Order: sequence, then structure tokens, then C-alpha cells
Amino acid sequence: MSTNKLLLAGSGGQGVLLMGQMITYAAMLEDQSATFYPSYGPEMRGGTANCTVVVSDKPVSCPLIYEADAIVAMNLPSLIKFEQMVKPGGSLLINSSIIDQKASRADINVYYVPVNEIAIELGNIKVANMVMLGALVRSIGVVSDASIEKVMHKNFTGSKAKLIDINMKAYSYYK
Repeated sequence: MSTNKLLLAGSGGQGVLLMGQMITYAAMLEDQSATFYPSYGPEMRGGTANCTVVVSDKPVSCPLIYEADAIVAMNLPSLIKFEQMVKPGGSLLINSSIIDQKASRADINVYYVPVNEIAIELGNIKVANMVMLGALVRSIGVVSDASIEKVMHKNFTGSKAKLIDINMKAYSYYK
């Protein structure tokens, strides 16, 4: 049985919920079972935001997790709060653009991803979450690139369709 338990966390406006939704939809396109469980503060931007995503080849009975296969920390409070939830041998992806603290554990795989710098290099700071999404998907292989691309075309429609190219460049930055 293959199950991936993920937690993505950051500040409101950093796109962590969108990352979680995209993984969930991509998993469903691949006929996997998936749950998405968002949590956020009352603020529109700047408050806390996180979500858990469970992807499995078997039905998922509960979206709550107490130990994660992978965690994304987009800001320092998220790193401090959630690092201990990564299971031994799991993965921790840190937005090293704004988090200067190193992981405290030696029993996990840690990836320092300068997502803000990469997004600025690509020409749009708002695609930082897509850089991190690409790093996450490639580090743990939870879904395929093709499924993420399909989800991106489904999510970015109408006036947002013009954002597909820059978001795909950001997502594909780490090949």
C-alpha cells in the first residue's frame, strides 16, 4: 500500500492551500484516493494557513495526520510548529528565501529551496508556491508532472489562463 501524508504550511497569501488543492486534484486524476483538509486564520493575507493532504492507492478514512511523510514550511512559524511532525526518513522542504533557521533534526531529508529568489528571477514573485510545489512533487513523487500540468490548465482559466506559462516555468524549475 502506498500512502503519502503531507502538510503544507505558511502565511496566508503564500499559496499553500492552492498547492494542496493541486496535489489533491492531480491524485484524483491518477485514480488515487485523496483528501484535502485546509486550516487558516481569519485574516485574508498574512495570517496562518496550512493544509493536510493524504494521497493513497486505498480509500483514505481520515484527513487528519499526526505524522507526515513530507512537510513544506513556507515561513519560520510553520517550521517551528511542524518540523517535529515529519516522520523519521521523511522530507522537510524549507523556503530558504525567508527562513534562515536550519532544521534541527538529522533523521529526515531536508531541502532548502530559495523559492522567492527563483520566482523573482522568473519575473513574478507570486509563483513562489509553484516553485515549491515542483520541488515537493519531485522530491517525493506523490503525483506526476503531467497530472499537475492538467490541473494547472483546469485551475487557470478565463483571464487567469495567461498565467499558465509562468506557473509551469516555476513548477518546472527543478527538473
